[in-house]
Amino acid sequence: MARRDPQQPEARSHTVRQDLTLALRAGPATARDLSKAVGASEKDVLDHLAHLAKSLKSRGEELVITPAECLECGFVFSMREKPARPSRCASCRGGRLTLPEFVIRARGVARSRS
Repeated sequence: MARRDPQQPEARSHTVRQDLTLALRAGPATARDLSKAVGASEKDVLDHLAHLAKSLKSRGEELVITPAECLECGFVFSMREKPARPSRCASCRGGRLTLPEFVIRARGVARSRS
């Protein structure tokens, strides 16, 4: 088995954004899940998601974000524009929050409440 040089990045057949698109079309995922799936840091994934949201509009699709929610008081961060997880609850200042989830949907398709 040949050893890989640690300085050389792995060869990719797709770009990170293409891999993100494929992962998001498969179903909802958090930035942490996407980071593992595409082999990029969570911070890089969040940066790519912002750009991906813009490019999806031209294809008649949209990036849908299920916002983070406080597990202590139930506050939902529905007005938050940043895709990153908030550090504390805006209502009770608690730190136990769910992670935001992302998915790609065709524009105009109604979301089901789960």
